[in-house]
Amino acid sequence: MKLNEYTHKPVFLNEVLDALAIRPDGCYVDCTFGRGGHSRAIMQRLGSRGRLFAFDKDPEAIRVAQKDFAGNKCFTCFHGSFTRLAEVIGQMGLLGTIDGLLFDLGVSSPQLDDASRGFSFLKDGLLDMRMNPNQGCSAAEWINQASQAELTSVLRHYGEERYAGRIARTIVASRAERAITSTRELSELIKAAVPTVETGKHPATRSFQAIRIHVNNELEELKAALAQVTGVLCEGGRLAVISFHSGEDRIVKRFIRQQARVDPYPSYLPVSGNEIKPRMQAVGRPLKSGEEANQANPRGRSAVLRIAEKLPS
Repeated sequence: MKLNEYTHKPVFLNEVLDALAIRPDGCYVDCTFGRGGHSRAIMQRLGSRGRLFAFDKDPEAIRVAQKDFAGNKCFTCFHGSFTRLAEVIGQMGLLGTIDGLLFDLGVSSPQLDDASRGFSFLKDGLLDMRMNPNQGCSAAEWINQASQAELTSVLRHYGEERYAGRIARTIVASRAERAITSTRELSELIKAAVPTVETGKHPATRSFQAIRIHVNNELEELKAALAQVTGVLCEGGRLAVISFHSGEDRIVKRFIRQQARVDPYPSYLPVSGNEIKPRMQAVGRPLKSGEEANQANPRGRSAVLRIAEKLPS
């Protein structure tokens, strides 16, 4: 695959730039580089004293970053999960100094469009779905060894699939005759198992999403990364999170609410009101992708942007 074969217009691009309140000399982190759409826009607003750090698990994303930002001393990219956020920023002595953090969650259009990655039920390819194809268990490996109960649980909890039990039984019965190795095989099995189809939605949509989330441990990694946010941001620093899945959005919403509450000290402790302070506050209301944006980028129709700001301690 060629580095510039794919183009991808990020969802909420202008809204994210405004949310991060970018200063020319500021320090920012794009926790999900993807193909660099947000990073390029941020870099355009930075001066020579500004810094941008980026993370991505996908080796292809890292190759794009190294090529497109080669020689740029203001930009540094790290190959790995954003769960290493505090570790990496701490190694550079920058904990508590970051002006803005961006998380653009889920799978990117370039990953979906590349059949060899196995993310899409519309393209036939090996059933992989790993953000980093060199690490962990592929979707095919998991599908062919997971118990029926585990399959049902993943499809139900991560995909909110009402026919999770039916699909799991179909998968188990099929793999008993032959291993399931391609996206087309799995897509056809799911299609056969689902008795009713939502208008405008492929019957495999929820299941593929659920399997991808499970294989990449996405929700647990998100929780782990969010727990590091207040230690990384400076006072007044901004957090911007774009989610495409209801489970992701619930985690982000709950995190911001928890950080906006005062610490729950027991009533018997001698702590005065002015000593109990929230760590963060939500900035504005959650933004949802509008009709015009959906027409330009249909894959962003479920996107939600939440913004929060770290408060003085």
